[in-house]
Amino acid sequence: MLLNKRISISYFLDLIKWDILAIALYAIFAGSLDHYGILQRISIPLAVSSLVATIVSLLLAFRTSQSYERWWEARLIWGAIVNDSRTLIRQVKTFLPEEVNEFAHRQIIWCYALSESLRGLPFSEKVKAYLSVYNTDSRNWPNFLLNKHAEVLAAAQQLNPNRQVQIDATIARLCDAMGKCERIKKTVFPKSYSLLIHFLIYVLMTILPFGLEDRTQWMEIIIVFVVPVLFIAIERTAIIMQDPFENKPTDTPMTAISQTIEMNLLEMIGEEVPVQEVQEESYYLM
Repeated sequence: MLLNKRISISYFLDLIKWDILAIALYAIFAGSLDHYGILQRISIPLAVSSLVATIVSLLLAFRTSQSYERWWEARLIWGAIVNDSRTLIRQVKTFLPEEVNEFAHRQIIWCYALSESLRGLPFSEKVKAYLSVYNTDSRNWPNFLLNKHAEVLAAAQQLNPNRQVQIDATIARLCDAMGKCERIKKTVFPKSYSLLIHFLIYVLMTILPFGLEDRTQWMEIIIVFVVPVLFIAIERTAIIMQDPFENKPTDTPMTAISQTIEMNLLEMIGEEVPVQEVQEESYYLM
């Protein structure tokens, strides 16, 4: 949801307003002519509408399940990033204390840079200021920062090889988490699947009034309106959940998680934890 706000009904209705308008117009048109016009003579068995509705229900169930799985996987990945960030600094603080401040600040910036890269946003001033010290132009700054972790670790001659392996394993898990995020971001949900479901919902809407036996015009209009709108709402819910890194209210709250990591790591190295400012409107919180 939006920071300090809940996703309002108006926000969700705005996503499907044109579908609602089209369905409402058709429901009034078909419901009226089915009672008083030439469409009154058309009769389609209700079993046909039931069959189409069953097919749509099965497709929507699968679509919603797959979308939620992507969204939940993204949340699990960022939960692992929180744990591995804490683990990394704890290991460095124990095994390589003279480098712990550098590691902590670099890891904080890595979290912010990864979240902003996934959302396709320009880097924040905090990230820009930190990256400006590197005289290079990287296409993947989060990966660049992880490489800096590894370079400092490799140059630590006084570090026990066994301890070095432990820290490197933590860095590898962070790299693995970054790769999983990039996989979710770049794997597009098949558009044809959405078009098929949307098409079938409109087919159901088209044939539904001709199978109803209700003698009340307004009741028929309401049924023809409500049933397709419910299916459209479920479909839209699946669509907005399928991409958890698109800077939408249903996003994984990466900025809030990064702020939590920042507070935790600064506390671990004994630095003052800054008061977090109110986030920009472009960020969202779960």
